[in-house]
Amino acid sequence: MKLQKILSNFQELHPKEIDLSLDRVKELCKKLGNPQDKIKAISVVGTNGKNSSINAMFSILKEANLKCNVYTSPHILKINERFIFNNKELSDDELADLFEEVEKINDNNKITVFEMLSACFFYKAAQYPDNINLVEAGLFHRFDATNILKENLASVVCSCSIDHTDWLPKDERTIEKIVFEKTSTLLNSNIIVAKQSTKETMDCIKKTISQNLSNKVFFNDDFSYSVNKNDFFYYEDKLGGLKLPMPNVIGQYQLENISTAIATLRTLDIGIKDEHIQRGITKISSLARLQEIKSGKLKELVKNNKLIIDGSHNEDGARVLNEYLQTLDCNKHIIIGMMANKEHEKYISYFKDISSITTIDLKTQPNSIGGKDLKDKFKSITNVQYQPSIEQAIKSIDLKEGDLLLITGSLYGAAEVLSFN
Repeated sequence: MKLQKILSNFQELHPKEIDLSLDRVKELCKKLGNPQDKIKAISVVGTNGKNSSINAMFSILKEANLKCNVYTSPHILKINERFIFNNKELSDDELADLFEEVEKINDNNKITVFEMLSACFFYKAAQYPDNINLVEAGLFHRFDATNILKENLASVVCSCSIDHTDWLPKDERTIEKIVFEKTSTLLNSNIIVAKQSTKETMDCIKKTISQNLSNKVFFNDDFSYSVNKNDFFYYEDKLGGLKLPMPNVIGQYQLENISTAIATLRTLDIGIKDEHIQRGITKISSLARLQEIKSGKLKELVKNNKLIIDGSHNEDGARVLNEYLQTLDCNKHIIIGMMANKEHEKYISYFKDISSITTIDLKTQPNSIGGKDLKDKFKSITNVQYQPSIEQAIKSIDLKEGDLLLITGSLYGAAEVLSFN
């Protein structure tokens, strides 16, 4: 296939070792006519909730009949997920043609794969100057390839927490440094700050952006939400309150992300009405984010038991995932595979009242930790076992009627599982 061949060439031609810099992507975009200067963008930064917040905004914007371009990372099942234009994923042929054209203009100059992909997105997005672009930052933000815009409609700061610390000097692996990397270079427009896991983190964000001249909107200070037992939730900001149906995605943290999306779109004067929000939040697409699997090979193995896949992989992700699990009155079993550079013991420590934990190998990820080594890291847990594959793991678990099975620990692992399913 043409697309796969071009992607293989990307991997071979471009450096795998990433040094954080904006010079390469700026140079390529200059050759492309600086397309990033010709678009209307909402930039989304943070550690957790970026993809979910974008999906919520995208769903609401579509209900308002607004055209969007969407750039996210990583992809789960196929790279096309990262390239949405005019509300549709590019086809394989369209994506291959885009990559080929930009690669030719780059003329074999040194550039990382993510920088190349980002340049490709901006180049294509400039063909739709009236569209709203939802742009997810990759690693941190200050030196991220998406951070080359001169202006934007808004910057959204999702939940910030400790992750990707291997990119930081050992004496700077703190929440203060992570917040600095993610928020110190936000543009002067509108800044919407989501709910944070601690007051310390929120205070750190406020301090870091204190000199930024943007209109600032903070969770709790300027917008909030509450849950009603009668199957709706209530959103409120300075424009008033909204009684909303429960969304089609599960988990308390998704209400946080959706509220952030609503706050962002209501801050901007782009014609979003209450009915667009009410309809949009019931049609959100959310791959590998507390996604219930209702059919396929793995579902057949668990029969009538609920099967959920979630790509959370850091402490804050584990915290909110456990909060969801604690709302369920059933036995919970976890299958987990993780990348090698994560805080494995800290991640698993957040889960309480789990009936069994099974570690597995992620067979398609060379940078993952082996399931046996992961089990050894969980030695303080009494109910942990190892199985080499997801299929063997499911078969080894004694699921009783009404039990829940959760597969988690990595977005890459989620992709592997969904592909198998």
